[in-house]
Amino acid sequence: MLKKKVTAAFMVILLSMSTILLAPVKTEAYLGDRMLNLGIQGYDVKQLQKNLGYLGYAVGQVDGIYGWETMQMVRDFQRNNGLAVDGVVGQETANAVIEQVGQPPSPRRTAAPSRGVIPYSNQDIEALACLVYGEARGEPFEGQVAVAAVVLNRVDSNQFGKNIGEVIFEPGAFTAVDDGQFYLQPDNSSYQAVQAALRGWDPTGEALYYWNPATATNKWVWTRTIVTRIGQHVFAR
Repeated sequence: MLKKKVTAAFMVILLSMSTILLAPVKTEAYLGDRMLNLGIQGYDVKQLQKNLGYLGYAVGQVDGIYGWETMQMVRDFQRNNGLAVDGVVGQETANAVIEQVGQPPSPRRTAAPSRGVIPYSNQDIEALACLVYGEARGEPFEGQVAVAAVVLNRVDSNQFGKNIGEVIFEPGAFTAVDDGQFYLQPDNSSYQAVQAALRGWDPTGEALYYWNPATATNKWVWTRTIVTRIGQHVFAR
């Protein structure tokens, strides 16, 4: 009987030890102190998520857990910055994130009024988010940023309207306005895409037009010079 009790107690100790060994190890390391990959938790992961969210990437929940969503966000960042696309945050990727976060917003596009810069109001941001959602939901995040960037490029060009509202509501300019999808409630990704565009990210190369080549019926747009393709849209000047 004593032997059975000793054995049972020993098994309880073993199970407790294995639970401790298998539990995720959290750390207060800072971004760049260690390599981050799938399954890691800690303050540095939360730092990474917040930083990439600030840079305009679709963060999801900032929970300090390096899950699949965070890995995809890292891969998008690496792809957009000419880094090895492996979803692992080594020193090079960490330094690139830190460097970009430390840079001031683009003086060309800012939500705060300043001399020589067009200020963007909350109404402008809301309208852009509605347009992004209506025109590009289901597109990759870069494609959503691209739609917002085209609107800002049109404002800057002085060829379409003096402000965001005039550009968006120009008759026939955007399908989402014509068919009512503009008035749907934008999701979080749409707002993040707008913020990324306002901070200066333009994945279109200063394009003024975009369309879906599979559904476009306007022959005139094909006379424009196509700059790039993102998702289902081509972008042109």
